[in-house]
Amino acid sequence: MCSREFWVRDLSGVFKAYDIRGLVGEQLDTDVVRDIGAAFARLVGGPGIVVGHDMRASSPGLASAFATGAIQEGVDVTMIGLASTDMLYFASGHLDRPGAMFTASHNPAAYNGIKLCRAGASPVGQDSGLADIRRDVEQDAPNRPGITPGRLEARDLLAEYAAYLRRLVDLTGSRPLKVVVDAGNGMGGYTVPSVFEGLPIEIVPMYFELDGSFPNHEANPLDPKNIVDLQAKVRETGADAGLAFDGDADRCFVVDERGEPVSPSAITALVAVRELAKDPGGTVIHNLITSKGVPEIVAEHGGKPVRTRVGHSFIKAEMARTGAIFGGEHSAHYYFRDFWRADTGMLAALHVLAALGEQSGPLSELTSAYSRYAASGEINSTVTDQVARMLAVKDSYSARSGVEIDELDGLTVQLPGGAWFNLRPSNTEPLLRLNVEAANAEAVQALVDEVLAIVRG
Repeated sequence: MCSREFWVRDLSGVFKAYDIRGLVGEQLDTDVVRDIGAAFARLVGGPGIVVGHDMRASSPGLASAFATGAIQEGVDVTMIGLASTDMLYFASGHLDRPGAMFTASHNPAAYNGIKLCRAGASPVGQDSGLADIRRDVEQDAPNRPGITPGRLEARDLLAEYAAYLRRLVDLTGSRPLKVVVDAGNGMGGYTVPSVFEGLPIEIVPMYFELDGSFPNHEANPLDPKNIVDLQAKVRETGADAGLAFDGDADRCFVVDERGEPVSPSAITALVAVRELAKDPGGTVIHNLITSKGVPEIVAEHGGKPVRTRVGHSFIKAEMARTGAIFGGEHSAHYYFRDFWRADTGMLAALHVLAALGEQSGPLSELTSAYSRYAASGEINSTVTDQVARMLAVKDSYSARSGVEIDELDGLTVQLPGGAWFNLRPSNTEPLLRLNVEAANAEAVQALVDEVLAIVRG
């Protein structure tokens, strides 16, 4: 257990680019979190804040400490209890209040964290309030004198959240579907039963028991080892599809009836087409690691594709600037204008199932139209000097004929013939992250080998 004074001096280890996250008892404790709650209340002001938490053993106590700090600053707090992160975003939008979600997503049980947003689920990142909160807490800013404490209330919003999602995607006319859902012992086990209640979908549940120790597998569906059980269950049960949620259930990963993964880029393209059918000519945001098939398909369906950096704060800012109807990322985050521009994997899953239920073919056939290229997935390399290795790659490719390079986010290299790759430094670890796309798996592997020879050489 660290002393409070140490963390007041330096909170750099827990304030990340988009959220607050650290080891409970060492980096985050109730004293620090109470002060964060007070600082957040001073940042956003009245009339109130909504607070939710995941199933981790430490979450209720930390959420309560945060609420205490906010109440001491004269701000009312609405506690919604157990929630997925997108349910907290719903609460923020529905109640028009700033929000705080206690979760460390897919991180191990020893961790916890806080995702913050302003009213209407508008993100709070380093440049939009996190740095101010950190400075406030590190300097041990005193509570304002003469403040009348705020009020605390409890409110259950699960049914309203579920009903809102079902209004956005109509599945009542779908053919009957059997869907395996792996909640990973995370918050999907809490929200899925309510969202799918009354729909023509038979849910085959896996790991719905809420358990922040994650006894079955890490709740990170982007790691192939964590969807092995789901793939096997889909094949075993003859299901039409499989869904895997991460720990706080804001991301959703899809497998088809064969148990084969469907890339988040294909899901982005599929959902974009459905959203464009409702709003012709709309803008769709995609980050620069998403398949180039996404902007191609968006344009073919009359939409306007807009490319942006990786990260939810960039996606949400660009959606606000452009009035975009939808946005998708390679990491299985999906953003909807109709959901306060916030990310919700649950809503993306409903779109996929609605599209599947509207026709008679299997999911593999449906999604094949949205999967045009082969991709490597993200490949990490530990390096001692990120800048030097990035420069070595840039120097190698910039001298080649017909190569186009941009540095919007890391290094994106477009090669003659259509293949491309992006190389980005991690903000928190000594890593370089490589993503490659090409016409086929052989071309992808050849380019991966070529780039890694430079990165790791």
